[in-house]
Amino acid sequence: MNNATAAEPDWTEYAKVLQFVSSGEKHSVPVALVDYAALKKSGLLEPVYQNISAFPVKSLSSNNEKLAFYINTYNILALKMVLDHWPLDSIKDVGYFLSPVWGKEAGFIDGESVSLDDIENRKIRTLGEARIHFAIVCASVSCPDLRNEPYTANKLHQQLNEQVQIFLGNDKKGLLLANNKIEVSKIFKWFQDDFNKAGGVEAFIRRYRSDLPVLAKFSGYIDYDWSVNALSK
Repeated sequence: MNNATAAEPDWTEYAKVLQFVSSGEKHSVPVALVDYAALKKSGLLEPVYQNISAFPVKSLSSNNEKLAFYINTYNILALKMVLDHWPLDSIKDVGYFLSPVWGKEAGFIDGESVSLDDIENRKIRTLGEARIHFAIVCASVSCPDLRNEPYTANKLHQQLNEQVQIFLGNDKKGLLLANNKIEVSKIFKWFQDDFNKAGGVEAFIRRYRSDLPVLAKFSGYIDYDWSVNALSK
C-alpha cells in the first residue's frame, strides 16, 4: 500500500509482530503475553516502527482513522520501549520517580518526537472515546490485553467493544464481584473524567456487564500489577 495516498497505513507487518502474543497467565492473572525475547531476535518490530514514523498523519480524516492509527502507534511504541531496554521486569523501570517512562521519548511520528504520554493524552484522549482505555497497552500485566490483530477504522467499533467486554470479564484485573461488592481496575479511577463524559463509571460498566446485581455496590479498586507482560520473564 502506498502510504502517500493511503487513508491508513498497511498494517500487514504489524500483524506479524502480533503473532508473538499469546494467551497465558502471570501472577495468577489471565493476560495476553508477549514473547519479547523472540520478537527482539526476529527484528520484525523495527520496520513496523519505521512505517508509522514516516506515515503522513494529515492524511487521516475521520476520528476512527485517527483512533486506529494512534492506538496501534501507542502499542507499537510501548513494545519498542520494552525491546529497547530488554530484559526488564517492568516498563516503569525505564524511568524513575522524577522522570517516569511515560514522558520519555518513545520515537518519532511524522517528524515529531513523542512520548507514550503524548500519544495517549494529546492524540488519543482528545478524540473523546472512553473505550480506548481498553485498547492501549502499557506492556503490563494489569493493562488490557494486547489484541492479536491491528485496529482498523472500519472494524474499530467492534474491536473496542470486544476489548471492553474481555477486560470487564477478567476478575483478576478488570472487575471483581464478591459479596455484592464490586472492585474495578484503577483505570476507572485514573481516567474518571473520560468515563464521566460517557455517562459515568458505573453506567459505562453496566452497559457491558448487564449481569451485575442492581444492588451491588462499587467499593474499591483492584491492585495494579506493573510487571511486564512477558511470556518468559
